[in-house]
Amino acid sequence: MNEKRTYKRYPPSFKEEAVALVTEQGYTVIEAAKSLGIRP
Repeated sequence: MNEKRTYKRYPPSFKEEAVALVTEQGYTVIEAAKSLGIRP
């Protein structure tokens, strides 16, 4: 049970798009995550 957890890395452009959905387009964090296919 000593499995190391791996995390997916996202490019800066993807992160910027995710933030823009919330800050500029009025999405909630949950809505933005769903639209991008990621977990909130």
